[in-house]
Amino acid sequence: MTVVENKRLRREIYENLIVRPGEKVRLKDRDTGWAPHEELKKMDKEEVRERADAVLEKNLAELRTAQELLWASDTYSLLIILQGMDAAGKDGIIKHVMSGVNPSGCQVTSFKQPSEEELDHTFLWRQMKALPSRGMIGIFNRSHYEEVLVVKVHPELLGRQKLPVTKYDKDFWQGRYDDINNFERHLARNGTLILKFFLHLSKEEQRQRFVDRLDDPDKLWKFSPADIKERDYWDDYVDVFEDMLSNTSTKWAPWYIIPADYKWAARTLVAAIITGSIKQLNLRYPEVSKEKLAQLAQARDRLESEKGGAGDKVKVAVKK
Repeated sequence: MTVVENKRLRREIYENLIVRPGEKVRLKDRDTGWAPHEELKKMDKEEVRERADAVLEKNLAELRTAQELLWASDTYSLLIILQGMDAAGKDGIIKHVMSGVNPSGCQVTSFKQPSEEELDHTFLWRQMKALPSRGMIGIFNRSHYEEVLVVKVHPELLGRQKLPVTKYDKDFWQGRYDDINNFERHLARNGTLILKFFLHLSKEEQRQRFVDRLDDPDKLWKFSPADIKERDYWDDYVDVFEDMLSNTSTKWAPWYIIPADYKWAARTLVAAIITGSIKQLNLRYPEVSKEKLAQLAQARDRLESEKGGAGDKVKVAVKK
């Protein structure tokens, strides 16, 4: 396969993953496996995995450079949102994809059951508090989307939110979709690049991952009996995920449906999309003013004038 064909294939893969604004999502039509493109299905899986591992390493190296540019330019921030069924691999994405970035420029927030203080505010309040500042990468492990997912499957949870309404009908949920879209549009207008990933896991793969956790003493802490209980609502979750994806994928904050049955495939795709999206910002290092250049020249002259063997080493390092 030529370089041109590789670029074409990558572009078509990403186009298959993105949810276009207004698209009616049917998750059963989306592959949960390793081949989100017909051309990949014709190729040997192990060959694709080897190529994917190489692409992942390349993207991780590029992501380190992209993060440095993001920090130095101090104009944009990056918000990554991860959603999916239990055991879909959200923690693994954070661990592996973000392994090479500078920890001081990245923050991860996991949203659990809201506290009493959070319930005394609007459903977007705690996400607002956790937004990344300019130059930073913020990752939401689950997010404000739980407010149109788990609470839609379990509407009794809305009773704790002290809302002025008690009728949770179609208009109520559309209002929440609208609030989320407007919230994200405000962020995008003010320099936040928003990338949203739905990790699309099959029910069978989730079952196997739960079994693997129960068989591994080092992973028992990750398992909760509530996870099994929620499996009983699998079809309900599929319905609310489809509604969410259909109603909240926008031009300024698109959803990507990532096949998640194979962790290596999911990690490679997410890393590639993150790196490519930052590159499209065309960030540049800040230009140094003439005054600052003069100050730097004076600093180098002073360092070079100092006596001792360290002077030559400093001179070489500065010139590089």
